[in-house]
Amino acid sequence: MVSIRLKVGPKGQIVIPKVFREAYGIKEGGEVIVEPTEDGLVIKKPPNKEELLRKLKEYHEKRKGTKPAKLGELKGISLEDEFDEVWGIEE
Repeated sequence: MVSIRLKVGPKGQIVIPKVFREAYGIKEGGEVIVEPTEDGLVIKKPPNKEELLRKLKEYHEKRKGTKPAKLGELKGISLEDEFDEVWGIEE
């Protein structure tokens, strides 16, 4: 795996080198996802529309048959953990 050392600017900004932007289809004004891991930060392209729809459909199918939550029942639920579970993000 290739790695490149980058300098962090005064506002915490980094510049993704052109070779990586081109290889991963990252365009000016586009978005990336920054994901914290035990080893550091991972910069990823957001899922495309098809992938997003597939994951949402999987989540919907998984939730079928469950009763809707009532006021107060979600008090102990971490929406962040649920989001991570849906998208397969591991800590």
